[in-house]
Amino acid sequence: MSTAVGGYDLDLACPPDDVTAVHTFLASVWETEPSLSAEDRMALELALVELTSNVIEHGARSTGVACSLRVDVGQDAVEALLTDDGLPVPVDPTTAHLPEALAESGRGLALVQMVVDDLRYERVGDRNRWTVRRGRGGSVGSSTSRSD
Repeated sequence: MSTAVGGYDLDLACPPDDVTAVHTFLASVWETEPSLSAEDRMALELALVELTSNVIEHGARSTGVACSLRVDVGQDAVEALLTDDGLPVPVDPTTAHLPEALAESGRGLALVQMVVDDLRYERVGDRNRWTVRRGRGGSVGSSTSRSD
């Protein structure tokens, strides 16, 4: 990543927290980082809210899930790391694709891939780690990877 300009952290306990906390957190990041373009902000917010929503919906145990979100805003790129103590992810993000038009679910990871340059997933110990990178103001050329 490029030299960090600013780093920001959010910890969530779901429940009671939900993706509203991510929207609120990102609004404060965008306020502090006014040089980040509206297009980059929208793309990153879509990606991070979608990933967090997936963690809460699909990864939570009966007691819920704890997540941490770190956003590093650099001169050339923005990187985010979302970690959680939820269930291991049974989906390989490298194979995510948009479902048929009438499908009611299954678009999340494919949408994230469309708006970021890099999406990575790994299971480290008892935690899931999602890493997202988007170059600032550039075109998106998505790559994904998974390591267990």
